[in-house]
Amino acid sequence: MLRLHDTLTRQVVPVAPAGSRILRMYTCTAHEPSGLADLRPALLADLVRRVAERAGLRVLACRSVSDLARRNGGRGVNGDRDSEIASFDADALALNMRAPEHSPRTSETMGLVIELIGRLIERGHAYATPEGAVFFDAASFPTYGEISGKPGSASDWPLWEPAQEPPQGSAGDDAGPVWNGPWGRGLPGHDLECSATPLRFLGPRFDLYVGRADLCFPHHERARAQSNAATGQEAAVHWAHSGHLLFEGRPAGTGDVVPLSGVVAAGLDPLAVRLALLEHHYRRPVDLTWDALRAADEELRRLRRRVAEWAESPSRPINGAHAERVQQALDDDLDTPAALRLLRELEADESIEPGSKFETFLHFDHVLALDLPADIGRI
Repeated sequence: MLRLHDTLTRQVVPVAPAGSRILRMYTCTAHEPSGLADLRPALLADLVRRVAERAGLRVLACRSVSDLARRNGGRGVNGDRDSEIASFDADALALNMRAPEHSPRTSETMGLVIELIGRLIERGHAYATPEGAVFFDAASFPTYGEISGKPGSASDWPLWEPAQEPPQGSAGDDAGPVWNGPWGRGLPGHDLECSATPLRFLGPRFDLYVGRADLCFPHHERARAQSNAATGQEAAVHWAHSGHLLFEGRPAGTGDVVPLSGVVAAGLDPLAVRLALLEHHYRRPVDLTWDALRAADEELRRLRRRVAEWAESPSRPINGAHAERVQQALDDDLDTPAALRLLRELEADESIEPGSKFETFLHFDHVLALDLPADIGRI
């Protein structure tokens, strides 16, 4: 059974659906132009999915896609986000990440957002101002700060922001469209989508919330407060966070960092990025470099050649002893570095027949998703 480090409890705990065979998982990604940054929590969610499915569970995955962006002090639908969102989806596909069952855009779920705000007001967790804004009352949620370890650090935050009047003489469309809410014309606060979306598509209590460590505070603290206040319970049973991702020493979400398309343009297989990340535990900070990506690309091509060579030998059963150790590493908080090390030990073990190595590597490629059989028939 898969066990993960729960950010909320600070313990490695079993992640299993309660009373069913469906694991409900929400992934927080694609909030702003992110380069490689949002790919790491997406990879974490993909690994969770693949290991859980290997254990016979069905996974119901959801992520919201923010197509709202700040413009001239306001927030509206940003047309530029269409290409950014499409680029993220293409990058995820290139890294063999399975698409979630639900991935609505914020602009498509405004009814859910408005409904959630109304519920929070009714339950005494939010209040409207004469100016047409709505704020979450931080004092009404005393456990704020438990995920990040920053208790008592909350101040009220906006749930609904009134639309700003366009400057006199302007075309009036710089901030994009706004919506009519019970409190006036406006736009939702930045954190609402990560409560409204999972509650709508996964239910009032779901199994796992996955995100980036650098969004833990305040974004995930606010999402938890909103969801719990609306449902009266812990909406997300467990929380898992991927470590910070840098590229050549710079935050991987900044605009000057090379995107995945730049990695491909440099002649590297995009799955070299996946392998380079798998070489590190998902919770550890990673500073990707061009040297590391080139080394991962070489290793990926080497492993594919080996698998193609073994494919020429008579088939043999999976090596049970090695396979059990690799599976234990994956089940133990997704220890992919240990799993890769154990597979390399299997590769070097001359007492194991090539056909058995072939079947064992293919068995675990369903989780690692490195397309290891890609060179079969080519050498």
